[in-house]
Amino acid sequence: MVITGKGGKQRVVPVLPAVADAIRVYREACPFPDEADRPLFYGARGGRLNAGVVQRAMRTLRADLGLPESATPHALRHSFATHLLAGGGDLRTIQELLGHASLSTTQRYTEVDTARLTEVYDRSHPRAVGRR
Repeated sequence: MVITGKGGKQRVVPVLPAVADAIRVYREACPFPDEADRPLFYGARGGRLNAGVVQRAMRTLRADLGLPESATPHALRHSFATHLLAGGGDLRTIQELLGHASLSTTQRYTEVDTARLTEVYDRSHPRAVGRR
């Protein structure tokens, strides 16, 4: 799925088949015009869904499910990056998936042991050539 993020930056986001099916069903039921550049989710008044609405829904779900305060949309993004890297994902690929311009920004999203991060950095970063 191609999404447009901050600053109009577009990137491809992998989507599980079950999620793609749910999105298809949602879009077919959506009462708003089916335009190429339309947002995926709409607010109650027909405009682009505000991030605050998602954050409030997450707070409600977190309370209902007994999850800690740290369970936030941003924490889900952080976990995504951390698990990809811990599972052997390439730092450059993770950078692209997150839409980061800088590799150092991606590194801040990855709470993994220093040895693993250094290994991936050394394999991935163009200025790490002398460290290989």
